[in-house]
Amino acid sequence: MTDTAPAPERDTEAGRLLFARPFIFVKGCVTIADLPPADRTEVAFAGRSNVGKSSLINALVGMTGLARTSNTPGRTQELNIFEAADAPLRIVDMPGYGFAQAPKDKVAQWTKLIHAYLTGRPNLRRVYVLVDGRHGPRANDLTVMNELDAAAVSYQVVLTKADKPSKAELDKVIGATQAAIAKRPAAHPELIVTSSQTRAGMEQLRAEIAALLAS
Repeated sequence: MTDTAPAPERDTEAGRLLFARPFIFVKGCVTIADLPPADRTEVAFAGRSNVGKSSLINALVGMTGLARTSNTPGRTQELNIFEAADAPLRIVDMPGYGFAQAPKDKVAQWTKLIHAYLTGRPNLRRVYVLVDGRHGPRANDLTVMNELDAAAVSYQVVLTKADKPSKAELDKVIGATQAAIAKRPAAHPELIVTSSQTRAGMEQLRAEIAALLAS
């Protein structure tokens, strides 16, 4: 099954150059007021707890320890901000939704923060919704997509951990995910299928982000 279309060559090269520079952790934000000025394009990464957001961000920027990884769901508890000094791009790592080993009031606080960010950040160009490539969209994922559709916030689904299932299993998940987003108004029509372990899909993801900056 063909799950993605190749990125134009110019976008691929622009993506390579964009992420050839070092990114740094800027700050963790627990309220909207903590966010940096809306002075550059932002892309955000959202997903269920333990879907592999931090690992994917590290693979995207080609650095092993930029975003902290953990096997404990709910480790990311803030909006974590990453920037490169000379790039017009800001990466936002969002708290995982769904199960988290944290008090309910804390989870409610994260949920409120996520909602406020997604619906009120003027320079947010795209949300990358990470979905586990072994399972496809779960109820929590669909709820987030509903909210993004309602807020008219552009998003694109990224399947993670694509090295884990068999090809047949992955093809089945790809088909189910494409069906789930087919009629969603704010969803990008193409999936990006990735593996942080093998680096599969990173070139396409970089190219997509570079194209956003050029548009």
